[in-house]
Amino acid sequence: MTADLLAPLDLAFWNLESAEHPMHLGALGIFPAHSPAAGAHAADLLAARAAGVPGLRMRIRDVWQPLPSALRRPLAFGGAAREPDPDFDSQHHVRLHAPTADFHAAAGRLMGRPLERGRPPWEAHVLPGEDGGTFAVLFKFHHALADGLRALTLAAGLMDPMDMPAPRPRPAAPPSPLLPDVRDLPGLVRGALSDVSRALDIGASVARSSLDVRSTPALTCEPSGTRRTAGVVLDLDDVHRVRKTVGGTVNDVLIAVVAGALRRWLDERGDGSEGVAPRALIPVSKRRPRTAYPQGNRLSGYLIRLPVDDPDPLARLASVRTAMDRNKDAGPNRGAGAVALLADHVPALAHRLGGPLVGQAARLWFDILVTSVPLPSLGLKLGGHPLTAVFPFAPLAPGHSLAVAVSTYRGSVHYGLVADAEAVPDLDRFAAAIAEEVQTLITACES
Repeated sequence: MTADLLAPLDLAFWNLESAEHPMHLGALGIFPAHSPAAGAHAADLLAARAAGVPGLRMRIRDVWQPLPSALRRPLAFGGAAREPDPDFDSQHHVRLHAPTADFHAAAGRLMGRPLERGRPPWEAHVLPGEDGGTFAVLFKFHHALADGLRALTLAAGLMDPMDMPAPRPRPAAPPSPLLPDVRDLPGLVRGALSDVSRALDIGASVARSSLDVRSTPALTCEPSGTRRTAGVVLDLDDVHRVRKTVGGTVNDVLIAVVAGALRRWLDERGDGSEGVAPRALIPVSKRRPRTAYPQGNRLSGYLIRLPVDDPDPLARLASVRTAMDRNKDAGPNRGAGAVALLADHVPALAHRLGGPLVGQAARLWFDILVTSVPLPSLGLKLGGHPLTAVFPFAPLAPGHSLAVAVSTYRGSVHYGLVADAEAVPDLDRFAAAIAEEVQTLITACES
């Protein structure tokens, strides 16, 4: 393995990080324990298998020298690259903890701790259940190392072997000449002008998205450096029942559930939902599900206003569906949600110097992250123990108090919630509101 230059979006995530806002994503998997030693055995397996997963051996190193490039690629001055860690020790990345009675309480504390930047930026924490009948594994991957689909590929490499289609190999890139072919110049100029036009469109959309929208102080906070997590499990059949009655997609229903849950939560805690329409960033993966490479992030996004102020659950769902259809018609390369693509047009040094400023601007761009992470329908196992539940966790953007991630797995929908522990001490109440909102939608569909 050789050094692999970080793509601009990866570099942005690397430089956005601070002690109060670690930029790792995570997943908490729950397993039944066949014996009291099941957790310790799982930790041994994870450590032994990690050495055989190439992506887990990659650390991120600063790159200061300028690299030759054509007009297609900016200089890498002030950038970073992935490279194999010659001192890789899988035991350092897999940690067995004392038994706990609350997996989410333990996961919240661990999600608040930044990963070590001098080592491959990932960790696996094995949490034995205090009752001896279950154990959990919390995976943490830095967002500069992997997006959701790439993290899934890395974590699956640590599970028991399965008969899965092999990922499509990454084609070897042709060597880049120091100077472009003169015959390519007209096309390069047209491409550059097109890129500039798209960047201006996205910038204008971002500006428009911040106008005439009332959010809520409950979704913003001064960073405390603490984290709290919670999880909700729903029956996928209930979600399909709503979708078949009203139309749209499963994702439309899941986003509308978040809007309704926010309404309940805000009203119950006294913040009020009247006139509130927070901007939700809905990440969109541009990576093919069976493709493990290239490494890093291949993301765009949609930006929608959640109709929290609408008292009618079916009207909220219709509003979400309309907004998502509008985003899909425009495509993931345009609109305010595609602002992540602007990272490709920013020089590496600007990412390094401007990362903290960009991070602080997140609250001006969107109010809450609602992301979906697909999981394979086949059952995953670790040491023969089946994975029965998995809660995805998204990074919490600077200035934000709450982030929502959702996955479907073997007939169930799993919501993973991450919050600033001081700003959202009642995260369990928001989790309960999610379950209540699904029942509200079902009742509305039947009436």
